[in-house]
Amino acid sequence: MQTRALGRSGLHISPLMLGGNVFGWTIDEATSFAVLDAFVAGGGNAIDTADGYSVWVPGHAGGESETIIGKWLRRRGRRDDVVIATKVGWEVNADNKGLKKDYILRAVEGSLRRLQTDCIDLYQSHKDDPTTPVAETLEAYAQLVQAGKVRAIGASNFTAERLSESLAASRQHGFPRYEALQNLYNLYDRTNFEQHLAPLLLQESIGAIPYYGLAAGFLTGKYRDATDLQKSPRGNGVGQKYLNEKGLGLLTALDAVADRRQATPAQVALAWLMQAPGVTAPIASATSVGQVTELLEATELRLTAEDLATLEEAQPVKAAAPKA
Repeated sequence: MQTRALGRSGLHISPLMLGGNVFGWTIDEATSFAVLDAFVAGGGNAIDTADGYSVWVPGHAGGESETIIGKWLRRRGRRDDVVIATKVGWEVNADNKGLKKDYILRAVEGSLRRLQTDCIDLYQSHKDDPTTPVAETLEAYAQLVQAGKVRAIGASNFTAERLSESLAASRQHGFPRYEALQNLYNLYDRTNFEQHLAPLLLQESIGAIPYYGLAAGFLTGKYRDATDLQKSPRGNGVGQKYLNEKGLGLLTALDAVADRRQATPAQVALAWLMQAPGVTAPIASATSVGQVTELLEATELRLTAEDLATLEEAQPVKAAAPKA
C-alpha cells in the first residue's frame, strides 16, 4: 500500500489510520489482536490511541487501549512495522489532565510503559488546554523529542486560532511544531474543518488525520431508523446527532455511489475523505476482521467527478413514520 507523508514529520503512513478507541471497550483483547493483525496484514501501518481510552467505561482508569496495543506489539514483534500515535491531555481523572509541562513529562512515561516501546512516533495534544500557555506545552514536547521519546507531535480538537498561535510559538522559540491535526471531519461534519482549518493546514503543510471519519458508524448505513440504535453502545449518541433529514439524505447519496461503484457506503465515505484537500489519512475503528477488510478496500477506491457530485448534491430525506 502506498503511504503518504504526514506533514513535515518524516513519518509516512497508510492512507487509512486504525482507531484504537474500541480496544478494551467494545472489543476484548483477543478480538483487538485479530483486528490489528488484519490491519497490518492488509497493508495498514498507522494506529491511533490515547491515554484516555477508555475512561468513560465504568471500572476503567484509562490506558486500556494503549495496554492492548503494547501487548500486541510485543507478542507480534511488529514495532518497526507500524506508526504509533497516542495522545495526552484528556481528563483521565481529576489529577491527570491538561497540557502543563510537568504533567506531559509524567504522562508520557505511562504511555511508553503501556505501549511497551521506548519511543512514540506521534504524540498529540488530545484537546486544547486554555489554562496553559502554548509555549509551555511545546517546551515539554521539545524535551521529549530531544530525549528520543517522541518523534513528532500533533494536535487534536484545536481551533484554527490556537493552532496558529502554537505554530507561531514553535517558530519563535525553535520548538517542534504540530505536524498533524486530528479533528472532527466527515461527510456530515464539514463546515468548521473546511472553512477554518483546511486552509491553514494546506498553507502550513500540516497533515490532517480526522477522527469520526464514519460519523461514529452512521455513514456505514448501520443506523437507518430508531430501531437500529440498539445495535451498538454508541447508538444513542449517533441517533441524537445524525439520524435526521440531512443524515438520511447523505445515506441515500452514499447508497447511490456505492451501488454504482460496487462498494459499500463506508468505503465511499472513507474514499471521499482520502481525496479531500489536506487530508493525509482518516481514522476509522473496526470491531471485527471483516470490518478491517472492508475499510482497507476503501484505500483502492478512487471516486469520479460524478461520484463526488452525487455526494455534494445530497438532498435531505424525511425519516419514515413510526410503524403503528
